[in-house]
Amino acid sequence: MNSSKHYDVVLVGAGIMSATLGTLLKLVKPDLSIQVYERLEGPALESSNPWNNAGTGHAALCELNYMPDTNDGSLPSPDKAVAINEQFQISRQFWAYLVQQGILGDPETFIHSVPHMTFVRGAKDVDYLARRFEVLKNQPLFAGIEFSDIPEKIAEWAPLLIQGRGGDEPIAATRIESGTDVDFGSITRQLFAWLETQGVELSVGHEVKSVKRKDASWRLRVANQSGPFVVTADKVFVGAGGWALKLLQSSGIPEAKGYGSFPVSGSFLRTYNPDIVEQHEAKVYSQASVGAPPMSVPHLDTRVVDGEKSLLFGPYAGANPKFLKNGSILDLPFSIRLANIVPYLSVAVSNLALVKYLITEVLKTKGKKFESLLDFVPTADPQDWDEIIAGQRAQVIKKDAVKGGVLQFGTEVVMSADGTLSGLLGASPGASTGTDIMIKILNRAFADEAASFETQLHKIVPSLGTTLSADAKKAAASLKATAKVLKIK
Repeated sequence: MNSSKHYDVVLVGAGIMSATLGTLLKLVKPDLSIQVYERLEGPALESSNPWNNAGTGHAALCELNYMPDTNDGSLPSPDKAVAINEQFQISRQFWAYLVQQGILGDPETFIHSVPHMTFVRGAKDVDYLARRFEVLKNQPLFAGIEFSDIPEKIAEWAPLLIQGRGGDEPIAATRIESGTDVDFGSITRQLFAWLETQGVELSVGHEVKSVKRKDASWRLRVANQSGPFVVTADKVFVGAGGWALKLLQSSGIPEAKGYGSFPVSGSFLRTYNPDIVEQHEAKVYSQASVGAPPMSVPHLDTRVVDGEKSLLFGPYAGANPKFLKNGSILDLPFSIRLANIVPYLSVAVSNLALVKYLITEVLKTKGKKFESLLDFVPTADPQDWDEIIAGQRAQVIKKDAVKGGVLQFGTEVVMSADGTLSGLLGASPGASTGTDIMIKILNRAFADEAASFETQLHKIVPSLGTTLSADAKKAAASLKATAKVLKIK
């Protein structure tokens, strides 16, 4: 197998991350030769597919796990929630710029205004939500957030939450109208359509088997229906979901040693019944069950996909050794190396409650899953709801000096020392904060040219390098400007 082609950049995986990085690269350095390899038959068929995720524009407006409660009843820290919101604003500015440039089409093809709500039950959680509100109401990026513990008011926001509910249990909710529902699959497909007009080669049905160092370049072994072949590239980004771990391990870079993945599958209940759908206009998040991973926080969501509205409830987590929805049951065992045995074992021992929870979820019947929906929608009828399988999530396992290994719920960039090979591990908030992550990768990969990109990047993302949450006027101006272009509240 002799090298037949050489590229400036190869992107592995045709999801939202590669689409975002490829677009940024072409905007700041148009002459780059870029090749994209996707193992499936088209872009956005794994985690970026709209039915493989909840479509939440993660801005920490409603997700309690980004702002956990304190042990002593004091005010919770908003730092992580604010940081995630800052990252989402970068994505909003990026998408708005792309709409203005005609790279993305009508915003209604990929983003819609959907209020973000949090709904809790029980005195303890009602008290926590009230304290959380007290902190966030003064944060510029959370302007307009409302709180209520009055059932009649909550019924105005989301009638399905209250209909048929008894009046004895304390309940509370927060609501903010600037929330969004995002079709990341649509964004991905539109970006790749534009990239192909700019000379980027997208090869579907091509699986990258390995990435190895070759002198100053990277040697990629690729396979398609015709057989294997080799290409080389100066820089490689692996945006292949759970597949990224395999390729980063194959590269031999020391930065990838010690990492593992904890795969979690999931499913949702979905209804298209217009009588139900029209009564709910919100993404409503609650507290995760004891022992459940943050990605299993129950939520009832308005979804808009291909112009059609539906409601989605879940997710229901499950145990599955695949790193991708279209992966192999051998993904997990084949990822074990000498360098990550200790982290894997440490995580297994310290997360027995999580393992037990996942097994319990797997064994749940549809009837048992439906009982969870009744906590949100007391009047729900099982005949209106069908189960769909969501995307596979591969959570990060990493070395820890004290514990041996820890399970990390989030996203993490793994990059070679010289910045020429990088990959993204982990899941939520992932796609929502992807623009910020990809800009960081761009600047690291092209460190010697980063200064020359600065002016163009600031045209794309005006707030880049600043903190919107530190200036209420700038935050309001940015929210207003992007909302106008994106046709959202």
